[in-house]
Amino acid sequence: MTAIGGLSVALLVTGALGAYRVFSYLAALLILATFAVPAIEAGESEWSLAPFTGLIGGLAVLFFAGLTGIWLLWEPGVTEYSYVLGLPEATFVYFLFLWFLPLLGAIYYSLIFDRIGSEAIVEEILAEAREAQREEEYPLTPETVERTTDLGVESNDD
Repeated sequence: MTAIGGLSVALLVTGALGAYRVFSYLAALLILATFAVPAIEAGESEWSLAPFTGLIGGLAVLFFAGLTGIWLLWEPGVTEYSYVLGLPEATFVYFLFLWFLPLLGAIYYSLIFDRIGSEAIVEEILAEAREAQREEEYPLTPETVERTTDLGVESNDD
């Protein structure tokens, strides 16, 4: 969260200074950081992006390729453009790398997530949760109570 706060301040400063090329790259980093924060802050000392590594890496490549393409192809005051599929080149790069390919990536990721989030990951999460419950006393956790009935039969009640 500190990184997101720092990026936010940097965005405010670069926006106020009119450094829009730097601003666009910082904005891409802010977007990527917001995806990464839930994975990074999953545990006390875990800095693992799994299972989001592919998504964050793919988005980073697309964002930075798109922004670099836009800033290389676009200049203020230019009135003559080269067109690709009916769009100016810079607009085409913007649409392709910052909208279309990330959208396809998100759709693809949602379709394969059940394979990425395999049973091993789910079992590991459940095992860690069970271990944490065993180590700590929670006020509403049912306890096993052993009692002896009048007939001398022992039973376990939850």
